[in-house]
Amino acid sequence: MEITEVRIALKDSPDKKLKAYATVTFDNAFVVRNIKVIEGTNGLFIAMPSRKVKQPCPKCGFKNEMRSKYCNQCAGLLPQSVKPEHLEGVNLAQLEYKDIAHPITQVFREYLQKKVLEAYEQEKGKGPSSNLST
Repeated sequence: MEITEVRIALKDSPDKKLKAYATVTFDNAFVVRNIKVIEGTNGLFIAMPSRKVKQPCPKCGFKNEMRSKYCNQCAGLLPQSVKPEHLEGVNLAQLEYKDIAHPITQVFREYLQKKVLEAYEQEKGKGPSSNLST
């Protein structure tokens, strides 16, 4: 599978960790949007698009955000999440999001990250847009 296009949308706030969003096209046939370019403690990396995980209320079935104490629909008390033993050392906040799409292999993840970060550096190097009319 080849990456045939990477489009970058830079974020304006230089003091924030989120630097840009990427849209990646694979084999001119499949698109993944909202891949984030993030500044971490060890440099830039990509984060795949994700969504917040919801937990159903045992009383009414309404889906509430994780770690909510009360249901937003019926105000019933929600059971508090207990971290499974195999997830010791994992921050519960990290479990609140689930990737929508992600690479299966480390080799493909590295390939994708390399292509997105190269496109980010190119876009960042362009500077402010010079398409403005005077």
